[in-house]
Amino acid sequence: MRRFLGWMVLAGLILAGPAASWVLAQAKPAVPIKGEERFKKMDFGKTKEGVAVDEYTLTNGKMTAKVITYGAILRELIVPDRSGKPGDVVLGFDTLEGYLAGHPYFGATTGRVANRIAKGKFTLDGVDYKLAVNNGPNSLHGGLKGFDKVVWKAENVSGSKGAAVKLSYVSKDGEEGYPGNLTVSVTYTVTPENELKIDYTATTDKATPVNLTNHSYFNLAGGGSILGHELMLDSELYTPVDADLIPTGGVDSVSGTPLDFTRSTPIGARLGELKGEPKGYDHNFVLRGAPGVLKPAATVRDSASGRVLEMFTTEPAVQLYTANFLDGKLKGKGGVVYQPHQAFCLEAQHYPDSVHHDQFPSTILRPGSTYTQTTIYKFSAK
Repeated sequence: MRRFLGWMVLAGLILAGPAASWVLAQAKPAVPIKGEERFKKMDFGKTKEGVAVDEYTLTNGKMTAKVITYGAILRELIVPDRSGKPGDVVLGFDTLEGYLAGHPYFGATTGRVANRIAKGKFTLDGVDYKLAVNNGPNSLHGGLKGFDKVVWKAENVSGSKGAAVKLSYVSKDGEEGYPGNLTVSVTYTVTPENELKIDYTATTDKATPVNLTNHSYFNLAGGGSILGHELMLDSELYTPVDADLIPTGGVDSVSGTPLDFTRSTPIGARLGELKGEPKGYDHNFVLRGAPGVLKPAATVRDSASGRVLEMFTTEPAVQLYTANFLDGKLKGKGGVVYQPHQAFCLEAQHYPDSVHHDQFPSTILRPGSTYTQTTIYKFSAK
């Protein structure tokens, strides 16, 4: 009887004409995005040496990421605001030329060691190593030609967990002064849950320090200052630094300092209390929870757009940087001139300069072991 009634209703709707047909069409379940629609490859130019650079577009229908093979860079990240309007929430350039001309690591995969190594040198297993120095007396983000300035190989690894691209690079023994041949992969995935998931792996044939991160500059409003964004960090501790931003070796409480983001607080609320110039955050925060286990790291909210960013990572720490050194001279997407505090970075990492501090979680990778990391940036709007 139920089947008979169902067919009668269907027949009646069909006989009713176009209006009923429209009702039926709207009642259809959503059609999943096809593979060729959620993953796309395009040419993005060539380096000065003539090496081709590609751009990969990953989407779930609401959120879209664009990744280029130069520097394994996240070039664009489109997410909707509370009204459903899409907007780009990361800084960068429209063309390859902008990245080739030099930039402050917009969206880049940084390594072999992210952050700073004091005096550009370290000793490992009784051998002294001298690194390329590119940040005052120190080595920063891998040196003069780190992972952010090489062209990676890419492959489509999309599957049931989302549209994904895997980028791979082999850093040769002695590159920028580091020991060992290091084989690295970075996989970007846009999941159905509006997450940008970044998975890293690395193996080596000789003991070497490894500390990888993504250096995206986020602005949830799509433009203007981020000092009004509200930030909460899942951290009660930080690593104090000297005048060159090198850790002193200690771990202190954030309580009673302008570094206390244990409760949601506007990023700029206590900017004037920070020491040094330019004013802003460039600090390593120690996360709660065990290293190697995926855990909450940060939540950022922008009241104007309604966008919310939640960060999760397996790393023991996160570097908060508020684009203090943007100086109003660099032109980005659409010709916009980037100003100080126009973005924030949340860089999942091991502690800076860990090679000089045995009390810090080790960054040394040895043959037979595999470096792994997962960091997730999840977006919503309220």
